Amino acid sequence: MNKTILKTLLEPVVILFGALLLSARPSSATIRYQVSLAHPDQHLFHVTMEIPDVQGDLTLQMAAWNALYQIRDFSSHIQDVEASVNGQAVEIKKLDKLTWRLRASGTVTVRYAAFWDDPGPFNTQLNAEHAFVNPAIILMYVANRRGEKSTITLQDVPAEWKAASADLVGNSLSAVEHAYRFEAPSFDALADSPIEVSRFEEFTLPGITPAIQVILHGDNWRKRDVENTLRKICVYELKLMEGAPYEHYTFIIHSGKTTGGAGGGMEHANSTAINVPSDAMLPNVSAHEFFHLWNVKRIRPATLEPLDYTREMYTRSLWFAEGVTSTYGSFTLVRSGLWNKQEFYQDLGSQISQLEIRPASKWQSAEQSSLDAWLEKYPLYNQPLYSVSYYTKGQILGDLLDIVIRERTDNQKSLDDVLRSMNTDFAKTGKYYQDSADIRLATEKVAGGSFGDFFNHYVSAANPLPYATVLPLAGLELKSYDNVRATLGFYAERDAAGNWIVRNLDNEGVAATAGLRIGDEIIHWNNSEPPRRLDRWLLQQKPGDNLQLTIKREEKEFAFEFRLGEIREKFYQVVEQAHASERAKRIREGMLHGTTEPVTARNR
Repeated sequence: MNKTILKTLLEPVVILFGALLLSARPSSATIRYQVSLAHPDQHLFHVTMEIPDVQGDLTLQMAAWNALYQIRDFSSHIQDVEASVNGQAVEIKKLDKLTWRLRASGTVTVRYAAFWDDPGPFNTQLNAEHAFVNPAIILMYVANRRGEKSTITLQDVPAEWKAASADLVGNSLSAVEHAYRFEAPSFDALADSPIEVSRFEEFTLPGITPAIQVILHGDNWRKRDVENTLRKICVYELKLMEGAPYEHYTFIIHSGKTTGGAGGGMEHANSTAINVPSDAMLPNVSAHEFFHLWNVKRIRPATLEPLDYTREMYTRSLWFAEGVTSTYGSFTLVRSGLWNKQEFYQDLGSQISQLEIRPASKWQSAEQSSLDAWLEKYPLYNQPLYSVSYYTKGQILGDLLDIVIRERTDNQKSLDDVLRSMNTDFAKTGKYYQDSADIRLATEKVAGGSFGDFFNHYVSAANPLPYATVLPLAGLELKSYDNVRATLGFYAERDAAGNWIVRNLDNEGVAATAGLRIGDEIIHWNNSEPPRRLDRWLLQQKPGDNLQLTIKREEKEFAFEFRLGEIREKFYQVVEQAHASERAKRIREGMLHGTTEPVTARNR
């Protein structure tokens, strides 16, 4: 479908096509949002919501979470909520942190303001440079009418700014009113369509059908480099998955200083929003996010459906949804030529190092890490003793699984076939898969035989991963080397007032031996202010370096002095075996190039 702009005297109209309807119920009305961007330096979105056909009680909600698997309670940014019918004020009562209720008849108008100035693809921001809108973060919704058509009109847009989303390109503002109107078939579709409003630059990736639009806001980028990187990624992944699942797609990229140092990407049904403080991040983030078109957005676990914005949605499959998406991010980069094979090996070795240096790898499985994703907003949980990343462990599992499938099928099948099979059996039929059980069944369908041991030992349980037996099947081996670094012997984090508080303590470490306790407030650090980033400070120190602390405990001050301890860690490198068999070399080349040439009998 071509991208079309419907111009009126007042505003350009663009149709946003996004996620599926919440239900099969036909739209009976249109819920309208108007969002003013007046005075962007104040960081306030002024929202007006019109709900037609109200009869009796009306319950409005704000999402508790969106984008990240974290309860973030977006209602904490809301102020001055009021409601009216036909210009007459009606009482609107807040019931809890997410919910408001009123009683009326007719078309209800609700007004409020939302303060947002947080950079990054998982947030919303309004400032003098731009507006980036994740609609689910600023818009109230009617819980039992999410399936109805929704529109959002951005008003009071600065004259030099443009607006763009998955289906809005090449537009110009009306001379009458600086406004843009977007339509979506449901609230969920609107919520899944981020909008960039700024003096951005835009272009279409050449030679790709259906079209892919790129929206760039920021500095420190070159169009030729961005175009070359994104084109190689998209061409490869579209070929890998045998065609596009979208009618049009948009990359919204914030680069350089405009990111505020916040990096990363967030997938949406027909777009992605990406922050890249440096050019080096673009290939990896883009390859990962574009593959989410299939894995997560369409090949989707049943445990994440139907979407509930008000509570945690627990799933055991993020190791696959996110981790194996990272596997394909790295596959894409090496197979498209953006990486050479040494960069691929280096990345895999880095992932293994990140996993194996975490003591939690001995007890937290890939499934439990997925289930515990909602704990990631707590700094303590992210420490090596308490968790492993489902991104990291999932990426490694994807590489190992690919090798095992290739070995069992004489390199005639691969993990690629599993993803394509799941795309056919689930995504294209509108079905959702049942976490690891259906992933295992899809693997067995492709490769034949049982994969129960692999999934039971390495996905559901936290047994040591089989590097020594699996990597040689692809002519690879894992080499390790030791590293010694300084350690504090305690963990501290800032409280709401910005004070450094000791939250965890190694009972046998130097800090505990010196007398430090959990709950101590750190006042001075080596006779100065505590460093802003303790982790960065520690990287610059050596074991045995002296540390002087002044702490407050029960309104009294105490001084402690001790020498930094040491911790020995293993780091890993993936290298090619010097005397790999021809069979192993074929499997290795198949993984690196995405091919499945069969191994002949004489080479077995």
